Amino acid sequence: MDTATIQAIVDAHQHRPGATLPILHDIQAALGFIPDEAIAIVAHGLNLSRAEIYGVVTFYADFRTTPPGRHILQICRGEACQAKGSRDLEDHARRALGIDFHETTADGAISLEPVFCLGNCACSPSVRLGDEILGRVDSAVFDDLVAEARANPVGQGARS
Repeated sequence: MDTATIQAIVDAHQHRPGATLPILHDIQAALGFIPDEAIAIVAHGLNLSRAEIYGVVTFYADFRTTPPGRHILQICRGEACQAKGSRDLEDHARRALGIDFHETTADGAISLEPVFCLGNCACSPSVRLGDEILGRVDSAVFDDLVAEARANPVGQGARS
């Protein structure tokens, strides 16, 4: 764990009102997740209990407490996507990847995450792989995206 990075982030924000979320977002941006050890450092820096910080981390779905896969794959769970089959796509994704939401494949390639709107409602169901939003995704398109992601090194989009 990079305690120096965590401490520097806490030091940069601790005197600001409402510093908890900016600190946690910066830690996740720097490390990819919020490690358990960061909870105590943040709590100490903000003069809060570890339970209070842990409660914030676990309340917000965007925070991860384990390292993410090389690729983050989000499936939209918004109403428009649900109306166009995203629940079936979710079921397929779970079976195809062998994981549930907030988990990472055994090979470390893909983390599966829910998202509640990608703003691509006209092209439902939608997914985001890395920074790329894709619409009209069915199980065949999903399988192709996963295969492409597994073949691509970190930092490249699904269709690079």
